[in-house]
Amino acid sequence: MQAVSNARRVSRLLQSPIFRSFHLRTTEQPFLSGLVQRNFSSGVDNVEGTPTEAVKDLYDKMLQSVNVKRSMPPNAWLWSMIANCKHQHDISLLFDVLQNLRRFRLSNLRIHDDFNCSLCREVTKACVHAGAIDFGKKALWKHNVYGLAPSVASAHHILTYAKNHNDTNLLVEVMKLLKRNDLPLQPGTADIVFSICYNTDEWELINKYAKRFVKAGVKLRQTSFETWMRFAAKRGDTESLWKIEKLRSDSMKQHTLATGFSCAKGLLLERKPSDAVAIIQVLNQTLSEAKKSGMKDELQKLVSEWPLEVLKHKKEEERKALAASLKSDILDIVNNLDTGLEANISLEDLNRRESIPQ
Repeated sequence: MQAVSNARRVSRLLQSPIFRSFHLRTTEQPFLSGLVQRNFSSGVDNVEGTPTEAVKDLYDKMLQSVNVKRSMPPNAWLWSMIANCKHQHDISLLFDVLQNLRRFRLSNLRIHDDFNCSLCREVTKACVHAGAIDFGKKALWKHNVYGLAPSVASAHHILTYAKNHNDTNLLVEVMKLLKRNDLPLQPGTADIVFSICYNTDEWELINKYAKRFVKAGVKLRQTSFETWMRFAAKRGDTESLWKIEKLRSDSMKQHTLATGFSCAKGLLLERKPSDAVAIIQVLNQTLSEAKKSGMKDELQKLVSEWPLEVLKHKKEEERKALAASLKSDILDIVNNLDTGLEANISLEDLNRRESIPQ
C-alpha cells in the first residue's frame, strides 16, 4: 500500500504545473541557446504593465536594428529612450535594450568598453525619476551585463532619492555597493549622507560613515561639518562635538554661522556662558553682511528650540537640572550680548512642554 501511495504522489508531482514548466524549460534549453546566439532579444514578455509609447517604439526600432539589420542603432535613439522613461515599465525595456546592445557590441563589434559615463549617469537619473530604484542600484555594479560604468556620480542620484524620502535603508544599501564595487567616496557623498542621517536622527550611523570618510582621506566640506556639529550639539554630546571641531579647525580656519553656534551650544552645556558669548561676538564681527543676516535666527533657535532638542536626548533624571542650568545660562548670554540684535526671546518654552520635568 505504501508503494502505491508513493507512486500516486510521484504521478501527481509529474503532472503539476511547476514540474511541467521546469521540464519544458529544460528540454527547450538547447533551442533557446541557439536562438540567443542568432537574435538579441530577451525579457519583453515579462514586463508588466504598459510602457510609454515613445519608449516602446524606440525599443522596437533598436531591437530591429540589432536583430534584423545587424547594425548598431544611432546613439540618439538610446539617449531619446532614456529621456522618455517615465515609469518602471519603461526602465525595464531600457535595461533590456542595454543588455542587448552590450551583447551586440561584444559579439559583433568586438567592443569591450562600457558605455560612456555621461550616458550611465543619465540611466541612473532616469531610474530615480521613474522610481525604479532596484534598477538604479544595478548601475553601481562592476562588470554588470548592461555595459554601465559604475560611478559615484550615479550613486549620488540614488542617495539624493534616499534623502528626499528619509530612507536610511537605501542609504545603507548604496554605501555597501560603493564599498563592494571600489567606488571612491567624495566630499559631495558626505554632504548627502550626513543630511540623511541628521534628518532621520541616526547619530550612530553618521559617526560610522564619518569615520569611513575621514579614513578614506575625503576632505569634508563646510556643509558636512555644519551638519555633523549641529547634530552633536542637538544630541548634547560635547565629547564628540569637540572632536569634530578639531577636525574642522585642521582644514579650515574660520567658523561658519552653524559651526560657531554649535560651539556656543557646547560651551553652554559645559556651563561656560561667557565663552559662548565671546564666540557669538566674534561671529558678529567676522562674518560677511550676507551671512550675518542669519544671526538673529540662529540666536532665536538657540533660545527657543535647541534646549528642547537637547533635553529630549538626555536621561529623564538629568533633564530637570539641565533645564534649569540652560535657562540660567541662556538668560546670561542674552543679557551680555552686545551685537545689536533684538531677538524675540521667550524662555517659557522650557516650562510649557509636558515632556520636560520641572
